[in-house]
Amino acid sequence: MNLIKSLSDDFEKYYMANSVLGIIASSCLGSIAAMMILADGNTVFHVVHLGWIVIICMVYNAAVLVGFKPKMAFLLQVISVLSSVFTIAYYTFF
Repeated sequence: MNLIKSLSDDFEKYYMANSVLGIIASSCLGSIAAMMILADGNTVFHVVHLGWIVIICMVYNAAVLVGFKPKMAFLLQVISVLSSVFTIAYYTFF
């Protein structure tokens, strides 16, 4: 729990720099995940999965642009990055 608190405090302290880096990271990882989903097929499962990745990445980007509080933006960034990383890992190893 200390790690999450420390990361959250650091994100809040340098909110502008971290939010810009977060948008870049979220967009890049989201586009890699989308590419891997589309390369695997186009069934209903793939379309729903692609929709989830696109929506969650765009929600984080919109949250930063709208000016959400840093703690909420950090939570959305973590959800976005983890969703993309798990998707990339899933399509890489399975």
